[in-house]
Amino acid sequence: MTIVRQPTRAGVRDAAAKIAAILPQTPLFTAEIRGAPVHFKAESLQPIGAFKIRGAWHRLTALDDAAREKGVVAFSSGNHAQGIAWAAKRLGIPAVIVMPSDAPRVKIDATLAMGAEVVRYDRATENREKIAAHLAHARGAALVPSFDDPWIIEGQGSAGIEAMTQMVEMKLPDPARVVIPCGGGGLAAGITLALPDSQIIVVEPEGWDDMRRSLEAGWIEPVGDNPPPTACDALQTKEVSPLTFDVLSRRGAIGVAVSETEIREAQRWAAAKLRIVLEPGGAVALAAVLAGKVDLEPGLLVILSGGNADPDAYAAVLASKD
Repeated sequence: MTIVRQPTRAGVRDAAAKIAAILPQTPLFTAEIRGAPVHFKAESLQPIGAFKIRGAWHRLTALDDAAREKGVVAFSSGNHAQGIAWAAKRLGIPAVIVMPSDAPRVKIDATLAMGAEVVRYDRATENREKIAAHLAHARGAALVPSFDDPWIIEGQGSAGIEAMTQMVEMKLPDPARVVIPCGGGGLAAGITLALPDSQIIVVEPEGWDDMRRSLEAGWIEPVGDNPPPTACDALQTKEVSPLTFDVLSRRGAIGVAVSETEIREAQRWAAAKLRIVLEPGGAVALAAVLAGKVDLEPGLLVILSGGNADPDAYAAVLASKD
């Protein structure tokens, strides 16, 4: 019988110490929404433009020398790809990333620029997990999923440890409620472990809100057939993992879905009020708060998870008024 390692709060704290040793803290901002102060953790300002650098560093530093020599294989629409490429380059580990052909060009180019090999696939007709598993087996490399991995979850949770530390230092209320973008749930699960006294709200784009439906049902519900188009390329996960679902469901996390219009409004608000660029997937938690889908209360913490926006698409969002 194979015993699967479970992510733990102790692991999150270890990951936070690792991250603190190599990266500065991302900023914590406060701004008012409808007259109430809201706190924002700007993971979009990481060196790779997203929180994924945390889990990638925690995971790759856990590999022994033999595994590092054989390399790693990951699959991602772009942000996990960049996190793995960044960590692999720093550690001298060969990295292969399976990326969808329609991933934003800015994400593909950044991954290649950090020295990773990119293998593209058609997300409509091919299975990225199978492609990556085949490559990892053929090369004897370690497979590093984007969320279905205890080290990845723990690494992402370091953002919660960091945010709590900053809020204490700034004499702000403890984070009573944390609103988090959700694709596969790695970031949300990690922050859930990091902040055991906080209420967790995960946010997904409409039609891709499988974590919300899973939490309500009490079992994993995959995304249905023919999900609607979404600008949130980073959140197009068709089924969450038992690891992330278990952490979130045991803590009573709840889910919220936001529309594409609400997401664009959040991108514009972040640019105008916080002077921060957010990609669509990185703006969904803010979108839920702005749309009144999350109650405002002291200690409300919103995670701004990524800023790798396609330049042309982002310019169009800023120019529109829908």
